[in-house]
Amino acid sequence: MSIWGKIVGGTAGFALGGPIAALLGLAAGHAVDHVLDSRASSETAVATPADPKNHPGLREIAFTVGVIALGAKMARVDGEVTGTEVDAFRSFFHVPPAEEKNVERFFNLAKRDAAGFETYARQVAALFPDAPEILESVLEGLFDIAKADGKIGAAEAEYLAKVADIFGLSTSRFDRARAAALGEVECEPCIVLGIDPLATDEQIREAWIRQVKAHHPDRLMAQGLPEEAIKVANRKLALINDAYTKLRRQRGLVAA
Repeated sequence: MSIWGKIVGGTAGFALGGPIAALLGLAAGHAVDHVLDSRASSETAVATPADPKNHPGLREIAFTVGVIALGAKMARVDGEVTGTEVDAFRSFFHVPPAEEKNVERFFNLAKRDAAGFETYARQVAALFPDAPEILESVLEGLFDIAKADGKIGAAEAEYLAKVADIFGLSTSRFDRARAAALGEVECEPCIVLGIDPLATDEQIREAWIRQVKAHHPDRLMAQGLPEEAIKVANRKLALINDAYTKLRRQRGLVAA
């Protein structure tokens, strides 16, 4: 059975537990509406759910559903989900054409309110204790959704800060995610590469190599990360390469 067959059928929920299992059950018709309420989001489908980190198939399902839920609740946090926010989610979280209806089902269920997003963030964070670059990329996607309908408001900024805190991301990673998504800082490519604007050409190259190695899909695949996480990493790798090209062009190292 494909990952989406398991997701839509709810067959993985009993093994996962937590808010993701609740959302799986609701989408599959195995639960009632109140499971999405923040008061019930800590309920588990089984007494001792499996650890998704040790089960690649479960981790892929948990990541996919968890990111959909975080994206939907990000769109909802300012009170209204707009078409531009939905488009931003689709741009960030690449959905196979054949699965758009299934993704829409989960998105619509999760967007009913913004409550309980913290529990989803904790469950997603627990999937990647040794891969903060994946969580950083997820945060970038949430920034994209937040900015989609205009300036980021106070509620959206608080949401992003809380998710970053739950993810355990450092200030530098938060700033890098913000710069990658918003481009509203001095020397945005420098922030993306994690270097000082006065860095030498060689330091820029070394930083680029470090970032490429950290986010390279082959490395992440070797760690057993799920396919959806690899797609997120590919997006970040493109941003890193673009930042490096921009800096080299600014310094006259490549043709404009």
